[in-house]
Amino acid sequence: MALEPVMPELEEEENPELRDFSRRFWWTLPLTLIVTVLAMGGHALNLFHGAAQNWVELALSTPVVLWAGWPFFVRGVRSVRLRSPNMWTLIGLGTAAAYLYSLVATLAPGVFPADFVQDGRIGVYFEAAAVIISLTLLGQILELKARSQTSAAIRSLLGLAPKTARRINADGSEEDIPLSHVHSGDTLRVRPGEKVPVDGLVLEGESAVDESMLTGEPLPIMKRAGDSLIGATLNAHGSLVMQAQKVGSATVLAQIVQMVAQAQRSKAPMQRLADVIAGYFVLVVIGIAVLTLFVWGLWGPEPSWVFGLINAVAVLIIACPCALGLATPMSVMVATGKAASSGVLFRDAGAIENLRKIDTLIVDKTGTLTEGRPAFHSVEAAPGFTPGEVLRLAASLDQGSEHPLAHAIVAQARALGLALSPPEAFESTSGIGVRGQVEGRRLLLGNTALLTDAGVDTGPLQASAERLRGDGVSIMYLAVDGTLAGLLAVADPIKPTSQLAVERLQADGVRVIMATGDGLTTARAVARELGIEEVHGEVKPQDKERLAATLQQQGHRVAMAGDGINDAPALARADIGIAMGTGTDVAMNSAQVTLVKGDLLGILRARSMSVATVRNMHQNLTFAFLYNTLGIPLAAGLLYPLTGLLLSPLIAALAMSLSSASVVFNALLLRKVSID
Repeated sequence: MALEPVMPELEEEENPELRDFSRRFWWTLPLTLIVTVLAMGGHALNLFHGAAQNWVELALSTPVVLWAGWPFFVRGVRSVRLRSPNMWTLIGLGTAAAYLYSLVATLAPGVFPADFVQDGRIGVYFEAAAVIISLTLLGQILELKARSQTSAAIRSLLGLAPKTARRINADGSEEDIPLSHVHSGDTLRVRPGEKVPVDGLVLEGESAVDESMLTGEPLPIMKRAGDSLIGATLNAHGSLVMQAQKVGSATVLAQIVQMVAQAQRSKAPMQRLADVIAGYFVLVVIGIAVLTLFVWGLWGPEPSWVFGLINAVAVLIIACPCALGLATPMSVMVATGKAASSGVLFRDAGAIENLRKIDTLIVDKTGTLTEGRPAFHSVEAAPGFTPGEVLRLAASLDQGSEHPLAHAIVAQARALGLALSPPEAFESTSGIGVRGQVEGRRLLLGNTALLTDAGVDTGPLQASAERLRGDGVSIMYLAVDGTLAGLLAVADPIKPTSQLAVERLQADGVRVIMATGDGLTTARAVARELGIEEVHGEVKPQDKERLAATLQQQGHRVAMAGDGINDAPALARADIGIAMGTGTDVAMNSAQVTLVKGDLLGILRARSMSVATVRNMHQNLTFAFLYNTLGIPLAAGLLYPLTGLLLSPLIAALAMSLSSASVVFNALLLRKVSID
C-alpha cells in the first residue's frame, strides 16, 4: 500500500493514491467495456473478420493493462524481488499471463496448433486482463475510501480544539489570539459557550464544563478556583479565568490523538499470524495454478491448454489474499477511534486483542478506587511535639511531592496560615513516603514500612493510627531526626463508580485484588466497602511488580490499574497495564491502556471493545479463509465434471474485489457497537 500520513490532519487532502487510481479507472473504463462487448458478442455483430478483431482488442486493452494496471505490476515485481509474495504477486501473474498469451496469439498466430483456430483466428483473452485490471482498480478505490473513514475518529478529535483563545494581558486588556500563540503561564478567559483552549487551572469564576467529548462523562462537571481544565472541553455557562499549563503537543487532547494514531499503526498478534499464512498461501496458490494449467492441458477437453490457461488465471485472481491482509488492520483502526470517543485509549493493537483474556485485575487504591483528591482529616503529635509543628514540618517537606496525600497536607497548612520552610533536600521513596531535610532537621514522612526501615518506633501512636484506619483514613507518620514526631490523617473518598465497576468485573469472572502502599487496616476498610476480598497493604513498588509476576507464574492473565509513579513497575510487568488519565505521565507511559476519565468503569468499556473487536477480526479472517477455500477449487475447475461449468477470470476478479470491500465494511460496523 502507499504511504499514509503518520498523523491525519483536520483538513486532510484527498489520498493521492485514491486520486491516481480513480483517474486510471475512469479514463480506461470505456475501453474495458468496449473490449468486453467485442469479446463476448463481436462475432454476432459481424464487425470484423478473422484476426482483425484480435488487433482491435489489442489496441483497446493495451492502455488498460499497461497504463491503468502499471502500479499493480510494479508492486508484483517488488514482491518477488523482496521475497514477500502477496496479492500483487497473484494479480500480476494472472493478468500478465492472460495478456501475454493473447499478445502472442495476435502477433504470431502460427506458433499455435491448428486446433486453436476458431472462426479464422486464435482465441484471445484481452478482455479478461482488462476487466481484471478495472475490477481491481474499483476494489482499491472502494477500499481506500473506506480506509479514509477509519481516520474519521482522529479528525473529529482534532476538530474539537478551538482555533483561538482569549488572552488577558498584564495591563488587564483582552485580545483573541491564535491557539498556537498561547504559552504556558498565560492567563486566559473562557466565556460561556466557548471551548477551553488548552489544559490549565481555574483562577477565578465558577461554571459547569462538559468533558464528555474526551472522557465519556455524560454530565457537566462544576469547576471552581483551583480545579483543573482540559483543553477542547465545553464551558456550558459562567465565565472562567484560567492559567494555561499545558499547550501544543503536551495537552490531553494532543496526547489522545497521538496515542490513537500510534495504536492504528500497530499490528495485532493475530495479524502477524495472518501475514505468515498469507506468505505461504501465495506460494501454494501459484503451485495450484501451475498444476491446474498442466492437468487441464494434458487431460482436459480440447482446446485443453486454453482451458488450462483460463482456469490457472482464475485461480491466481480469486485467491488474492487482499481480504486476509485487511482482516485485522481495518478492525484495529475502527476500534481505536471508537474507544477513544468513549474515553479509552489503547496504546497498540496487542492491548485490544489481549484485554479480553484478562482474568485477574490488581488495583491501586489512591486515585484509582478513590477520588485521588484527599482532604486533610486530623493531626496527632507524639510527646515533645505540638500538632501545629508536626503539620508545618510535614507540609514543608511535602512541597516537593507529587502525591495527592501530600497536596492535602500542604493545602491544610497554607489554609491555617502556617509559615512553610523550603526543603533543603528531598527524596521520594516511591510508594512508601518521602525523606529530606527542613531547617537543618532530617525528616521522614510516610507509612509504617518507611519508618520501620529507618528504625523508628511507631508504637506510641499505633492505637490512634489503627482507630483512624478503621474508618478508611490514610495515615502518614512523621519522624524528626530519628524520633517519632506525630501522625497525619488524610481521608480520600471512594469514587462513586468504583463499587459498580468492581461488582461487574467480578460478575464477569475477573478476580480483583487491591495492592496499595497505604496501611493494611485502611486498605481493608476500603476493600470491605467495595467487596474486594484480597488485599495487600503497605506494599512497595517492587512488591506490586512481584505480585503481578507471581500471578503470571501461576498461569493468570494479569492486568494492573494504577495512577502513580509507584505503580509504573507493575503496570509494565502486567500483561495489560491500565493507567488512570488523571494520574502521572510516568504511569500512562508504562501502560498499554489509558482511561482518560480515570474511572474503573472504563475497564469494562475497554473489555467490551476488546471482545467486539476480536469477534470482528475473527469474522473477517473466517470470511477471507472461507472465500479462498471455496473459490480456489471452483476456479481450478474441480466441479467441471459434475456441472460442466467453469469460473471465468472476470467473475473471479469481481469476487476478489467484493471480498476485500466486504471485509472493510464489516470492520466499519464496529463504529455502531455499544460498549457502555
